[in-house]
Amino acid sequence: MILLVLLGSVLITVVAIKQYKQQSEDYHNDRLEAKERSISTHLKRVLNGRSNTWEVKTENIAVIFKEEIYNIADIHKLQINLYDLDGTLLISSKAGFRNNVADKCIDTEVLNAISNTAIHRYVDKHMENGETFLSSYTYLTDQKSRELVILNLPYLENDDFLTNELEAFLTRMAYAFSFVLFMAIGLAFLLSKFITKSLKTISDKINATRLERLNEKIEIDDTSEEITTLVNSYNSMIDELEESAVQLAKSEREQAWREMAKQVAHEIKNPLTPMRLTVQDFQRKFNPEDANIYSKVDEYTKTLIQQIDTMSSIASAFSNFAKMPAQQNENLNVVEIVKLALDIFNENYIRFTSEGENIIAKLDRTQLIRVVTNLVKNAIQAMSENHDPKILVSVSNGDTNVVISVSDNGSGISESSKEKVFEPKFTTKTSGMGLGLAMVKNIVETYNGSIAFVSEKDKGTTFTVTFPKAHF
Repeated sequence: MILLVLLGSVLITVVAIKQYKQQSEDYHNDRLEAKERSISTHLKRVLNGRSNTWEVKTENIAVIFKEEIYNIADIHKLQINLYDLDGTLLISSKAGFRNNVADKCIDTEVLNAISNTAIHRYVDKHMENGETFLSSYTYLTDQKSRELVILNLPYLENDDFLTNELEAFLTRMAYAFSFVLFMAIGLAFLLSKFITKSLKTISDKINATRLERLNEKIEIDDTSEEITTLVNSYNSMIDELEESAVQLAKSEREQAWREMAKQVAHEIKNPLTPMRLTVQDFQRKFNPEDANIYSKVDEYTKTLIQQIDTMSSIASAFSNFAKMPAQQNENLNVVEIVKLALDIFNENYIRFTSEGENIIAKLDRTQLIRVVTNLVKNAIQAMSENHDPKILVSVSNGDTNVVISVSDNGSGISESSKEKVFEPKFTTKTSGMGLGLAMVKNIVETYNGSIAFVSEKDKGTTFTVTFPKAHF
């Protein structure tokens, strides 16, 4: 009891201090953001009022705000600095600020952070003369949302009021916990004399209880009625526990094998289907007198070998209880691999587009093929009742990512099913999604990628997979 009181006092103190720091940080961040919005609105109003006199562009900002910037800074009680888009200081509300060479330009790191973030905003936190300063950077835009200048607002974190409140709170807590501590010492002495001896024996037995081994029953004489009831309940629980442990172990083994069998069967079916289609296509088009017979045989052989290799990697990975298939990272041309994956499908309504011929990412060839084939196969299954089926597979090239999308005009996904799409064992008759999408999600996330989809019932579905590009 004494230890709990001490731990409770320490825990509450730590939580209070952390809460204070978080509250203080949130307060200053929110206040700075509110100031930023107000000042930005005020500056835009000045720009709109001066648009008849001066052309609103970066070169005229210093002239437009020559006098107004001091009034705005005085109204909002905050220093205002305006930089051009290259980070060079144009005008400041602080006298003599332009004479400081170090403050005339914004660091390249800050410029990059502003331009590369979605909200185009960056907050720098630094210490100066023992005080903490926040400095926000954001774009100031014109009426057409074009970026004119970079607005910089230095902000001093003043925590004197919150610090005094925290000290007063901790002082009151110290008095309260001191009183509780003395009470706990007295109660602990009484409890140790009359109760804890029997409870200690019971506690030791309970702590030693394990599901995987035979447990001993408790035998205590001359105890109170309540302790006797507790001992009898524990002994009864031990008997039931031993019986449940045997049944649970058996059930878990059976369930594990069932899940393993389902996953293996599902993954093996994926390459078997294109293999069967390839053989049937070869049988239908085989002509010994065809001049290109050798190249066609070579093409069919490569497709079959590719799918056989996929099946082999799946079998090997399952046998070792590891992720399947094992990662063999290499720099791949995503466009080429996606085309290769689509070659196994004979549906003439599948179309492929790409932003370029060479889009490189560091991936495993087999896993990338599995991602594409699973998504395309699901799209095909969604076409069961469509008289004008269309599937579009595209590869696009982002700044840092490679994006693969598979769109169809099939039956779509109902609202009730959207949250379960990536769950293992989930499937619907209309969309044909099962374990495949769960495994696709696992593969994508293994490579620090992401997968998402948008769908409208009876109109179609688009799955989008994003992978990081390879760095050279």
